[in-house]
Parts: sequence; structure tokens; C-alpha cells
Amino acid sequence: MDRPYTILSCAMSLDGRIDDTGPDRLRLSNDADFAEIDALRADCDAILVGAGTLRADNPRLLVRSPELRGRRRAEGRPENLLKCVVTRSGDIDPAARFFTTGDAGSVVHTGGAGLDTARRALEGHPEGAPPVEVADAGDPPTARGVLDDLAARGVARLLVEGGGHIHTMFLTEGLVDELRVAVAPFFVGQEDAPRFVLPGPFPFTPSSPLRLAEARALGDVAVLRYVAAPDRESA
Repeated sequence: MDRPYTILSCAMSLDGRIDDTGPDRLRLSNDADFAEIDALRADCDAILVGAGTLRADNPRLLVRSPELRGRRRAEGRPENLLKCVVTRSGDIDPAARFFTTGDAGSVVHTGGAGLDTARRALEGHPEGAPPVEVADAGDPPTARGVLDDLAARGVARLLVEGGGHIHTMFLTEGLVDELRVAVAPFFVGQEDAPRFVLPGPFPFTPSSPLRLAEARALGDVAVLRYVAAPDRESA
């Protein structure tokens, strides 16, 4: 495989929104789904979000379960995943929890002027924090540029967790192998609420659709898993 097997995971409302416009993060899933996502993280080598998600949510993106972290350690892997953020501007906060937690370090994928901006920002990276590297993923960054860099780092499985711009970038470039969507049983109904994807030239059309591999219920949350090409489906 010339690039990491790429899984895109998202929770959204029935009207395709991944958050509302309020100051607090909207809960779109339940504990059973969170546990499955934790297990999915534990099976991957790297996890990726966009800079907008980093600024809005200040996530840690860690494997939560002690048992799953212990399994990874027993397999000779770090307890947590390599963390990746995609930013066009390179404007990042080196004190964010994304950069200061975990044991596998992180990569800032950017390009053009963003490379110098990110490197200057990381001069303030806290001493003793996990290592951070800046990588050129194109100007502007592309999903292909990100995946080429991660392949060179030995990443075999990548989990993409948003937001909408990042979902759109990976999907429109046709570089998603598996799509896992958790659908909450309600509507957000706000015009300005963040969307699952933005308009774009998606390769998955009525004549070339994704294949539904699984559909099931976790309480009132519907979990749908699609694959792009059955011959690339991960075991």
C-alpha cells in the first residue's frame, strides 16, 4: 500500500451538523459509541484533525482506556497515537493540549508561509513536552501531501476526526478508504452550525457510490460504515 489506510470518523445530527453554534461542544453520541471510537483509535497509528478543531475544542486525542493503552504497550507501540494537525496558516498554539499530552509526539502539516509561521510558534513549545515536527504537505496542504509524509513515517493506519474542511479535503481527493458515521437522533437546525462536509467535487457519486458495509444501532445512535473500495478494506 503506497499510503496509510485512511478511516474518516464523524458524529453528526440528522441534518448533517457536527456541532451547534453555542460555546460548549455539542454531544452528538453516547458512551457506547465513544468506547468504540476509543477502540478504533487504539487500532490506528496516527490521528488527524484540522486547526479549526484544535482551536475550537482543545482536544487531547488520546486513547482513553487503560486496557487499550496497555495492549498497545504490550505490542511495542506507544500508548497513544501520533497526532497530526493540518493548518494552512501555520498559526498554532504550542501550549494546546494536543501538543502537551501523549507519548507519541505530533506533526504540524502545513505549507508555504505556514511552515515558517508554525516553526516560530513552536519556539514556545513547553520544555519536556512530547516532540513536535513541522512537515510540508503542499501549498495549500493537501490530503495527498499529508499521506505521503505519514507513509514515510511508517504510519499504516490513519484516523481522521474532522472538522468539515478536513473531511471535505480527504473525501474530494478520493483518499478515504473507510467512512464511519454516527448519526444522532435529533436536528440542530442552525444555518451557521458546522457541517459534516462543504460543497466540492466528490468522487463518490450516484454512479460511483461508497459501499455500505455495516449499519447498526447503539442505543438511539445509528452507526453507518462505508468502504470506498472493497479490495482495500482493512481486516
